[in-house]
Amino acid sequence: MSEPVSSGKQEQFSGTQAVMAQHRFDEKTLEDYLAANVEGFQGPLEVREFKGGQSNPTYQLVTPNKKYVLRRKPPGKLLPSAHAVDREYKVITALGKVGYPVAKTYCLCMDESVIGTIFYVMDMVEGRILWEPLLPGYEPARRKAIFEAKNQTMAQLHMVDYEAIGLGDFGKPGNYFARQISRWSKQYVASESESISEMDKLMDWLPGNIPEDDAVSIVHGDYRLDNMVLHPTEDRVLAVLDWELSTLGHPLGDFTYHMMQWIMPSMGDTPGTQTLGDADLPALGIPTLDEYVKMYCDQTGRSGIDNLDYYFAYNLFRLGGILQGIVGRVRDGTAASEHAAQDASQVRTLAELGWHYAQKAGAV
Repeated sequence: MSEPVSSGKQEQFSGTQAVMAQHRFDEKTLEDYLAANVEGFQGPLEVREFKGGQSNPTYQLVTPNKKYVLRRKPPGKLLPSAHAVDREYKVITALGKVGYPVAKTYCLCMDESVIGTIFYVMDMVEGRILWEPLLPGYEPARRKAIFEAKNQTMAQLHMVDYEAIGLGDFGKPGNYFARQISRWSKQYVASESESISEMDKLMDWLPGNIPEDDAVSIVHGDYRLDNMVLHPTEDRVLAVLDWELSTLGHPLGDFTYHMMQWIMPSMGDTPGTQTLGDADLPALGIPTLDEYVKMYCDQTGRSGIDNLDYYFAYNLFRLGGILQGIVGRVRDGTAASEHAAQDASQVRTLAELGWHYAQKAGAV
């Protein structure tokens, strides 16, 4: 079988660029704030913007002795409850104290007068962020190791005692799917730009067919390869990034969302929508869907996962709601990426596939 060839996404989304015009702020005001609130901070400060993130604008803060990362709420009109960077700060800080791989946090600024919106600052973790799930350029043994590291790190998250680390109030325990379906239905309707009958049918069918298993854990909400930093040379996770959608929720909702790369068609160049497609996974060293499920179950003490088709239908609907929200922000001028406009055409594809899995799960 032929080796996967790089599509250029690694170069397209990696690294930093000059700060986009709509995301600029007074850098001297920020420098003064950091000098007063971040222990050990010393200017002068140079600010760059990361290319890849498109929901909460993310900046690299460069000083002579150290690099930091700043995540902020985007400026402009926003949907209710979206872009809660204060929640990101809370979960990262709590997880870091028990040794989970996250960046060290330094400060949370709720004063919008500093750069225009709330923000937090964390460590710049040096390592590899990989954007292409087929891992072109890697040997099969290393691909296998990277997938095992992803799986183990997610299982580790779902096994954390959230009460013990002060996150008992980080979400409403229980009824996770009902709450999420309601949330993304509202976001979808608020951002809707065209009528998609399959989204309407999913919004109608999903709430009444939720599996009975009501486990609760910390969930990441957008766990995927390009939301983690791997060690520069070793195939292990140094830091999981982008906790904007994290909450207390159902671990299987989180895990099966992560698994959608095994079932989705390729959907272009948007981060997070690349898939494993029709590749010969065993030849590449990448676990099959069944192997990856077993790996996760072995590490979390489960005998298996029932209702996979329901979870895939739910997650395809959820991703459709997320992407429709980005479409709405493009329309309203608040999207943080030049690539966001590509998402509009993907919502219908996700809805159609979601309804296919709903039908496999018994929907008529």
